[in-house]
Amino acid sequence: MNLARWPVVAVSGSLLLLPVTAWAGAPTDRLRPAMDEVIRILEDPALKPESRVAEREARVRAAVVDLFDYPEMARRTLGLHWRSLGEREREEFTQLFRALLEHTYLPNIALYRGERVRFVGESVDGDVATVQSLVITARTQKEVPVAYRLRQRDGRWLVYDISVEGISLISNYRSQFNEIIQRGSYQELVNRIKQKLAAPPSRDSLDLPGPLRRK
Repeated sequence: MNLARWPVVAVSGSLLLLPVTAWAGAPTDRLRPAMDEVIRILEDPALKPESRVAEREARVRAAVVDLFDYPEMARRTLGLHWRSLGEREREEFTQLFRALLEHTYLPNIALYRGERVRFVGESVDGDVATVQSLVITARTQKEVPVAYRLRQRDGRWLVYDISVEGISLISNYRSQFNEIIQRGSYQELVNRIKQKLAAPPSRDSLDLPGPLRRK
Protein backbone atom coordinates (compact mmCIF):
# COMPACT_ATOMS: atom_id res chain seq x y z
CA MET A 1 0.00 0.00 0.00
CA ASN A 2 1.25 3.47 -0.90
CA LEU A 3 2.01 5.41 2.27
CA ALA A 4 -0.25 8.10 0.94
CA ARG A 5 -3.07 5.84 2.06
CA TRP A 6 -1.95 5.93 5.72
CA PRO A 7 -4.48 8.61 6.57
CA VAL A 8 -7.20 6.31 5.29
CA VAL A 9 -6.22 3.15 7.12
CA ALA A 10 -4.02 4.24 9.94
CA VAL A 11 -3.44 7.70 11.27
CA SER A 12 -5.97 10.45 11.12
CA GLY A 13 -8.69 8.55 12.81
CA SER A 14 -9.08 5.91 10.17
CA LEU A 15 -6.88 3.69 12.22
CA LEU A 16 -10.07 3.57 14.25
CA LEU A 17 -12.79 4.15 11.73
CA LEU A 18 -13.29 0.63 10.51
CA PRO A 19 -15.78 -2.05 11.57
CA VAL A 20 -13.98 -5.08 12.97
CA THR A 21 -14.48 -8.70 13.72
CA ALA A 22 -14.73 -9.73 17.35
CA TRP A 23 -11.17 -10.18 18.52
CA ALA A 24 -10.88 -10.16 22.31
CA GLY A 25 -8.07 -8.49 24.26
CA ALA A 26 -7.51 -5.35 26.29
CA PRO A 27 -5.37 -3.44 23.72
CA THR A 28 -7.81 -4.25 20.90
CA ASP A 29 -10.81 -3.46 23.06
CA ARG A 30 -9.22 -0.10 23.89
CA LEU A 31 -9.68 0.88 20.24
CA ARG A 32 -13.31 -0.15 19.80
CA PRO A 33 -15.29 2.81 21.24
CA ALA A 34 -13.31 5.30 19.14
CA MET A 35 -13.76 3.10 16.07
CA ASP A 36 -17.49 3.14 16.48
CA GLU A 37 -17.55 6.90 16.95
CA VAL A 38 -15.32 7.72 13.98
CA ILE A 39 -17.19 5.46 11.59
CA ARG A 40 -20.41 7.14 12.71
CA ILE A 41 -18.85 10.54 11.94
CA LEU A 42 -17.49 9.59 8.53
CA GLU A 43 -20.69 7.93 7.40
CA ASP A 44 -22.96 10.71 8.65
CA PRO A 45 -24.48 12.27 5.50
CA ALA A 46 -24.97 15.57 7.32
CA LEU A 47 -21.20 15.94 7.78
CA LYS A 48 -20.19 15.15 4.18
CA PRO A 49 -20.75 18.61 2.59
CA GLU A 50 -17.64 20.73 2.04
CA SER A 51 -19.12 23.39 4.33
CA ARG A 52 -18.84 20.97 7.28
CA VAL A 53 -15.32 19.67 6.64
CA ALA A 54 -13.84 21.54 9.61
CA GLU A 55 -16.53 20.21 11.92
CA ARG A 56 -16.03 16.65 10.68
CA GLU A 57 -12.27 16.86 11.23
CA ALA A 58 -12.78 18.31 14.71
CA ARG A 59 -15.10 15.46 15.65
CA VAL A 60 -12.66 12.84 14.37
CA ARG A 61 -9.84 14.51 16.30
CA ALA A 62 -11.89 14.48 19.49
CA ALA A 63 -12.77 10.81 19.01
CA VAL A 64 -9.16 9.60 18.77
CA VAL A 65 -7.13 12.15 20.72
CA ASP A 66 -6.97 10.06 23.89
CA LEU A 67 -5.66 6.99 22.06
CA PHE A 68 -2.21 8.30 21.17
CA ASP A 69 0.87 8.61 23.35
CA TYR A 70 2.14 11.81 21.74
CA PRO A 71 5.14 12.31 24.09
CA GLU A 72 6.34 8.78 23.34
CA MET A 73 5.80 9.25 19.61
CA ALA A 74 7.72 12.54 19.65
CA ARG A 75 10.56 10.99 21.65
CA ARG A 76 10.89 8.09 19.24
CA THR A 77 10.89 10.29 16.14
CA LEU A 78 13.89 12.25 17.46
CA GLY A 79 15.80 9.20 18.68
CA LEU A 80 19.13 10.15 20.26
CA HIS A 81 18.50 13.84 19.58
CA TRP A 82 15.77 13.79 22.24
CA ARG A 83 18.43 13.46 24.95
CA SER A 84 19.93 16.85 24.18
CA LEU A 85 16.63 18.70 24.64
CA GLY A 86 15.55 20.43 27.84
CA GLU A 87 12.12 19.85 29.33
CA ARG A 88 10.63 22.94 27.70
CA GLU A 89 12.01 21.98 24.29
CA ARG A 90 10.60 18.48 24.66
CA GLU A 91 7.17 19.83 25.47
CA GLU A 92 7.33 22.21 22.50
CA PHE A 93 8.42 19.47 20.12
CA THR A 94 5.69 17.12 21.34
CA GLN A 95 3.07 19.76 20.59
CA LEU A 96 4.61 20.48 17.19
CA PHE A 97 4.72 16.81 16.24
CA ARG A 98 1.12 16.29 17.29
CA ALA A 99 0.08 19.32 15.24
CA LEU A 100 2.10 18.02 12.28
CA LEU A 101 0.29 14.68 12.33
CA GLU A 102 -3.11 16.36 12.49
CA HIS A 103 -2.19 18.89 9.80
CA THR A 104 -0.84 16.19 7.49
CA TYR A 105 -3.44 13.48 7.91
CA LEU A 106 -6.75 14.83 9.20
CA PRO A 107 -7.69 16.59 5.94
CA ASN A 108 -7.37 13.24 4.17
CA ILE A 109 -10.21 11.51 5.97
CA ALA A 110 -12.11 12.53 2.85
CA LEU A 111 -10.22 9.69 1.10
CA TYR A 112 -12.17 7.10 3.07
CA ARG A 113 -13.91 4.80 0.59
CA GLY A 114 -15.44 2.12 2.74
CA GLU A 115 -12.29 0.21 3.70
CA ARG A 116 -12.85 -2.48 6.29
CA VAL A 117 -10.49 -4.02 8.83
CA ARG A 118 -10.26 -7.44 10.40
CA PHE A 119 -8.26 -7.92 13.59
CA VAL A 120 -6.24 -11.11 13.30
CA GLY A 121 -4.08 -11.16 16.40
CA GLU A 122 -2.81 -9.49 19.53
CA SER A 123 0.37 -10.01 21.52
CA VAL A 124 1.15 -8.52 24.93
CA ASP A 125 4.57 -8.44 26.57
CA GLY A 126 4.39 -6.66 29.90
CA ASP A 127 3.39 -3.07 29.27
CA VAL A 128 3.74 -3.17 25.47
CA ALA A 129 1.44 -4.76 22.91
CA THR A 130 0.97 -5.21 19.17
CA VAL A 131 -2.43 -5.52 17.54
CA GLN A 132 -2.36 -7.08 14.08
CA SER A 133 -5.03 -6.36 11.50
CA LEU A 134 -5.82 -6.64 7.82
CA VAL A 135 -7.33 -3.66 6.05
CA ILE A 136 -9.57 -4.78 3.20
CA THR A 137 -9.97 -2.31 0.35
CA ALA A 138 -13.52 -1.84 -0.80
CA ARG A 139 -12.84 -1.83 -4.55
CA THR A 140 -10.30 -4.65 -4.99
CA GLN A 141 -10.72 -6.56 -1.71
CA LYS A 142 -6.94 -6.46 -1.30
CA GLU A 143 -5.80 -7.28 2.24
CA VAL A 144 -3.19 -4.90 3.63
CA PRO A 145 -1.44 -5.75 6.94
CA VAL A 146 -1.54 -2.94 9.48
CA ALA A 147 -0.03 -3.27 12.96
CA TYR A 148 -0.73 -0.96 15.89
CA ARG A 149 1.87 -0.76 18.65
CA LEU A 150 0.68 0.27 22.07
CA ARG A 151 2.05 0.65 25.56
CA GLN A 152 0.49 1.11 28.95
CA ARG A 153 0.64 4.53 30.56
CA ASP A 154 -1.28 5.26 33.74
CA GLY A 155 -3.27 2.06 33.31
CA ARG A 156 -4.36 2.80 29.72
CA TRP A 157 -3.24 1.31 26.43
CA LEU A 158 -2.02 4.07 24.09
CA VAL A 159 -0.86 3.85 20.48
CA TYR A 160 2.74 4.94 19.86
CA ASP A 161 3.35 3.60 16.35
CA ILE A 162 1.55 2.22 13.32
CA SER A 163 3.06 0.05 10.59
CA VAL A 164 1.53 -0.45 7.15
CA GLU A 165 2.92 -3.41 5.22
CA GLY A 166 5.87 -3.43 7.61
CA ILE A 167 6.70 0.27 7.18
CA SER A 168 6.63 2.18 10.46
CA LEU A 169 5.18 5.67 10.69
CA ILE A 170 7.60 6.58 13.49
CA SER A 171 10.64 5.15 11.70
CA ASN A 172 9.72 7.11 8.59
CA TYR A 173 9.56 10.38 10.50
CA ARG A 174 12.72 9.54 12.49
CA SER A 175 14.64 9.08 9.25
CA GLN A 176 13.43 12.43 7.92
CA PHE A 177 14.04 14.29 11.16
CA ASN A 178 17.53 12.85 11.62
CA GLU A 179 18.48 13.83 8.08
CA ILE A 180 17.34 17.42 8.64
CA ILE A 181 19.17 17.70 11.98
CA GLN A 182 22.36 16.11 10.65
CA ARG A 183 22.47 18.42 7.64
CA GLY A 184 21.40 21.50 9.58
CA SER A 185 20.31 21.66 13.20
CA TYR A 186 17.47 20.85 15.55
CA GLN A 187 16.26 24.43 15.20
CA GLU A 188 16.05 23.98 11.44
CA LEU A 189 13.79 20.98 12.01
CA VAL A 190 11.55 23.07 14.27
CA ASN A 191 11.46 25.82 11.66
CA ARG A 192 10.57 23.35 8.89
CA ILE A 193 7.71 21.92 10.93
CA LYS A 194 6.39 25.41 11.67
CA GLN A 195 6.56 26.26 7.96
CA LYS A 196 4.62 23.10 7.17
CA LEU A 197 1.97 23.98 9.74
CA ALA A 198 1.65 27.50 8.32
CA ALA A 199 0.95 26.18 4.82
CA PRO A 200 -2.57 25.12 3.82
CA PRO A 201 -3.06 21.36 4.20
CA SER A 202 -3.30 19.44 0.94
CA ARG A 203 -5.55 16.50 0.14
CA ASP A 204 -3.69 15.79 -3.08
CA SER A 205 0.03 15.96 -2.35
CA LEU A 206 0.39 12.81 -0.28
CA ASP A 207 3.42 11.12 -1.76
CA LEU A 208 6.35 10.41 0.53
CA PRO A 209 9.42 10.30 1.09
CA GLY A 210 8.14 12.85 3.50
CA PRO A 211 6.13 15.95 4.31
CA LEU A 212 9.22 17.92 5.41
CA ARG A 213 11.64 17.07 2.64
CA ARG A 214 12.28 19.79 0.12
CA LYS A 215 12.10 18.95 -3.54
